[in-house]
Amino acid sequence: MPIPQPDTRSENRKALDEQLAAAPQLPIPEPAPSDVPRPLEAHLRPRRPIAVVGVVENGVVRLLDAGVSIPEHSRVIVVASDAG
Repeated sequence: MPIPQPDTRSENRKALDEQLAAAPQLPIPEPAPSDVPRPLEAHLRPRRPIAVVGVVENGVVRLLDAGVSIPEHSRVIVVASDAG
């Protein structure tokens, strides 16, 4: 739950926010007659999850397979096994 914060906006910013909130919403754009509806998944880039083995050394995960390259800014989930 967010913690309430004091409103620190300037009077000009408050007036602009009120003006934007009062503006009428834009209409939904009409699709071209040649457009064919597609499911949402068709608009997304295909991603294929991979599982790789690594070892932690000094708090840094090092992949054991040198042939694996992970693109910059990839989202990664680290799953560790218990050392026991």
